[in-house]
This record gives sequence, structure tokens and C-alpha cells, in this order.
Amino acid sequence: MNGLTPHLPILPVLLPLVAGIVLLALRGAPLVLQRATSLVATAALVPLALALLASAGDGTQLVYTLGDWEAPFGIVLVADRLAAWMLMATALVALFALLQALAGADLQGRHFHVLYQLQLFGLNGAFLTGDLFNLFVFFEILLLASYGLLLHGGGRLRVKAGLHFVVINLVGSTLFLFAVGTLYGVTGTLNMADLAVKLARTVPENLALVEAAGLMLFGVFALKAALLPLHLWLPAAYAQTSAPVAALFAIMTKVGAYSILRVYSLMFGAEGGAVANLLADWLMPLALLTLVAGTLGAVASTSLRQQIAYLVIASVGTLLAAFGLDSAEGVAAGLYYLPHTTLGTAAFFLLADPIRRARGALGDRFESGAAMPGARVLGGLFFVAAVALAGLPPLSGFLGKFMLLRAALGSPWLPWVWAIVLTTSLFAVIALARSGSLLFYRTHSTPEVLTGPRPVEWLPAAGLLLLILGMVIWAGALADYGAATAAQLLEPRRYIDAVLGDRP
Repeated sequence: MNGLTPHLPILPVLLPLVAGIVLLALRGAPLVLQRATSLVATAALVPLALALLASAGDGTQLVYTLGDWEAPFGIVLVADRLAAWMLMATALVALFALLQALAGADLQGRHFHVLYQLQLFGLNGAFLTGDLFNLFVFFEILLLASYGLLLHGGGRLRVKAGLHFVVINLVGSTLFLFAVGTLYGVTGTLNMADLAVKLARTVPENLALVEAAGLMLFGVFALKAALLPLHLWLPAAYAQTSAPVAALFAIMTKVGAYSILRVYSLMFGAEGGAVANLLADWLMPLALLTLVAGTLGAVASTSLRQQIAYLVIASVGTLLAAFGLDSAEGVAAGLYYLPHTTLGTAAFFLLADPIRRARGALGDRFESGAAMPGARVLGGLFFVAAVALAGLPPLSGFLGKFMLLRAALGSPWLPWVWAIVLTTSLFAVIALARSGSLLFYRTHSTPEVLTGPRPVEWLPAAGLLLLILGMVIWAGALADYGAATAAQLLEPRRYIDAVLGDRP
């Protein structure tokens, strides 16, 4: 293992890329071979993420120089605690979403498994890259793959949602290039560690340009994260695509949140000189407004998948509110809450699919219908998922929100954070209780013959919910890891030294 450790950062990027190429070559091969290849490649990401968690757990920051070109002249991948944390969440969600797709969703269109692997290639690359331009490149890779996955299976509503998704994200990509070009023009580098050093020395005549570029980057990351007012693309896109794709997309909004945390703690943080604390006046109010908007959308939703999509938006608001506290305790709370909400919303999307099938013509609309076959199993899983996403005890959503509220005690935002988090949690409980009542209790007879769900349709959701239970059992260890990660992020010099060595 010692000989493999230096190469660990490149493996989560290479594996899905190679798997995607192999699957493209196997497009005429038997379906069972394509499925096995995709499943093995996706499952292998879990032990790789565990290995990176173990390697980065002692504070080591693994730096991989592609082509053996030293930073800042060459491209680097950096695996620290945060990157390993994100890779683990991605690998788990991807594995269970793929297991559900093998029940038949992968047959609805062409190249599902190729696109799935390329999506993972983009996601893992975005979490590992130490170069701002390559962050843009990996953004484009995951977005191109997501376009195909979103439209997989076709349909008028899906195509309409996909068109909005494409146009809005193309605008975001253009702004990303403007921001990257501006920073390169001012500093002559795009390596994030080198940028952190040079931006801290920004001369007064370049300050306006650098701040404009930094705020453009924030706009791009806010769009990816679905932060208000750039959230309107998400409900239709997530509600109209297939369940496995929507579950995988649960990690995609976290790419935006990750980028905000990574870039602004490293390049525009407390040690950023003239550009320090660039987001101090922006992040918290937008996060709290996003939480309110997402919760109100969940209350007003007319179907289960739409409601889950709005809960994704609400979870982004909660997560970024934790990061917006700009303290080690707040970041640690957000890092504990991040895998919880990713696993929870992914599980809910996977569960919505068998519920929709079991209700026949009514689908997942919030209308009174016939008692669905398998209601005990589906209802039990719905209850657990609802408790998790509403943030009720004893599950990890409650622990994450409790950590957030405790972290806010020393913040000037204390009254706003407590009032909005507690109020929106109450409204989330009301919304999910109403949904469960309409789906499982207000039933009547119907001549329609309904078909119960097969175990393969609900077992992946159950698996993700068991992981949430595991987050409660090992809450102490996970919270400690989050606290150590927060401390590492708030000491950007350690990242800079790991990447640049003793160069100034």
C-alpha cells in the first residue's frame, strides 16, 4: 500500500475515465457485460475514497504532480481531508444510485453507463484539482455528462427542463471563463495555492479587478449550488429526470458549495490581504434566504419529486449558512451536515420512484388515491427519510442542525440563524407530514390494478438510509473528522506549503 499511496489522488479520476472509454467500446456488447463493468468501476471508488480518508486523516495533504511538472507550472491534484470527504460521499451515492438504475432505468436511452462514468470523472476531478482552470474543465465535463443523463429517456417535460438547465449553465460557464481570465491576467497563474499567495499581495490598482473576478466566481459557484436567486433551474431539472440520475445529482449541487468553501477559504479568506473576507457580507444572507425559499417551495409542492427538489435547495441554504458563520465550529457543522443531506435527498429520490410506480396513473402527485401495494415497506422508508430531511431526532439531520445552532452562539447572526433554521424545520415537518398523509393514508378504492414494488426498487434507498443511521452511531468520530477538516481549511498556509513547497 505504501507504494500505491503517492498515486492515490489520480486513481479516482482515472478509474471512471477509463471505465467510460471501455464502456464506449463495449456499446455493442451484451448488456450484462456493460452493467458489470459500470458496477465494478463505481464500487471500486468506495475503497479508493476510504484509502484517501485514511491517508489524509492525519493531516497529510497528498499532492500529485501530473507529468512530474512542479507547481505552479504544472497541473496538480491535491487530496486533503476535504477532498477525501467529498469523494466518499460521491462514491456512496453513485453506487446506490447505480444499483437502482440496474433495475431498468439504464435501458430508457443510449449510453447511460458511459455518461454515468464521465459524470463521476468530472465530479471527482473537481474535488481533487488544485488548479482553477482545471476546476472549470471538470465543471464542464460533469455538466456535459449531466446534460445527457438529464435527458436520458426523453419526454417533453424532461427536454424542457433540460433546455433550461443547459442554457443557464452555459451562462455560468461563460462567467467562469471571464473570472479565470481576469485572475490570470492580473496574477499570471491559475494554480490555487499560487493564486492565494499572489492575491494576498494585490496592489491597489488591481484590487477592483480581483474583487470583480472573485465575485464572478462566487456567482458561478452559487449557480452550481442553486443559491438564491440562482436556484430556479433546479426544481424542474431534478423533478423531471429519472430517479437514479436525480439521486446522483444530489451531490452535484455540493460541488458548488465545495468550491465556495475551497476557493474562499484558500484565496479570499482571513489571510487574503486586501481581498480578505470577500464574501463576508454576501454568503450568510443569501444562504438564509435560500433556506426560506426552498422550504416554502417544499410546502407548496404538488408532487413528491418536486418537493424533494425544493428540499435540496433548502439543504443548500442550511449548508452554506454553516459555512457563512466563518468559524471552525460552523464549517465543522456544515461538513457533518453535507453527507447527511446528500445521502438523505438521494435516498428520497430513489424512494420516490417505487412510490410513483405503485400509485399507477396518479404517480407521485399529492392527490388521494388507492392504497398502494407494499405501502408498509414504502411508508416505513418514507417516514425515516422524512425524519432525516426534516432534521428531527434521533437522526443525523438533527445532529447537524444542532451543531449549526451551537456554532452560531458566538455570531452576530445568532438571532437570524436560530429563528430561520428552527422555523423552516417546523415547516419542513408540516410539508412532509402532509405528503405522507396524502400518499399513504387518504386512500380510496379504484378499479385500477396496481403493482407492488420489487425489492430491487427500494433496497438502494434503504441502503442509503442505513448509512444515515451509521452517521448517528459514529457521530463522534465523524464530527471530530469534520472539526479537523475545518481547522485545516482555516489554515491555508498548510495547503500552500504542501503544493508549493518552500517556494515563496
